[in-house]
Amino acid sequence: MLLKDKVAFITGSASGIGREIAVVFAREGAKIVIADLNKEAAEATAAEFVKTGAQAIGVTVDVTSEEQVNAGVQKAVNAFGGIDILISNAGIQIVHPIEEFPFADWKKMLAIHLDGAFLTTQACIKHMYASGKGGSIIYMGSVHSKEASKLKSAYVTAKHGLIGLAKVIAKEGAAHNVRANVICPGFVRTPLVDKQIPEQAKTLGITEEQVIKDVMLKETVDGEFTTTDDVAQVALMFASFPSNALTGQSVVVSHGWFMQ
Repeated sequence: MLLKDKVAFITGSASGIGREIAVVFAREGAKIVIADLNKEAAEATAAEFVKTGAQAIGVTVDVTSEEQVNAGVQKAVNAFGGIDILISNAGIQIVHPIEEFPFADWKKMLAIHLDGAFLTTQACIKHMYASGKGGSIIYMGSVHSKEASKLKSAYVTAKHGLIGLAKVIAKEGAAHNVRANVICPGFVRTPLVDKQIPEQAKTLGITEEQVIKDVMLKETVDGEFTTTDDVAQVALMFASFPSNALTGQSVVVSHGWFMQ
């Protein structure tokens, strides 16, 4: 078990990529904190994990709220004794042409992706330092941490910002054996992506099939979506890596959409 008795605080983990990471981590022996904006979903997901024999709790967290983040992390520490792994995964998508992008939507996107990453890092890293054991902080970036697409000014800006944050945390955390890295998935067929397909079709004036084939998967080597398990396996690699040799890095998992 690669993560035996490690405590993993995973935001946005009641569904999608976050949930899959929680599944893989629990299988590897981690104690799981399902941190999600949806209280009922967080608690229900945690209960499902407990039924399988995993140790898990659900906490309600709006990642843009310093008070809720601190309270959620403290609840996890009270339950499990500390935090060893942070997966900053919570996110949303809003698409508009730049000339029509409402400032309120811009601020909302940056708050969830960047403020959320900052606040959860600040809350968790204190416990990683105090434990003397170090830890692993993993940000959920995107191919859009490296590339750009039309209609996604706020998302691309936020995802680029996560790489900068990870590099700083890698340098600051090294003395305490805290690593920070970014996963950069391509398009994963989650509810977030399913919502984008008709939106982009309408905005671009093309069919939904064309959005999938000619926009989302055009640059992949095989025309395939990245899977939630693909992303979870990269998260497991980062979380279980034993030294500071792998820190401050970003790994793209995208069926070759973006190649470094």
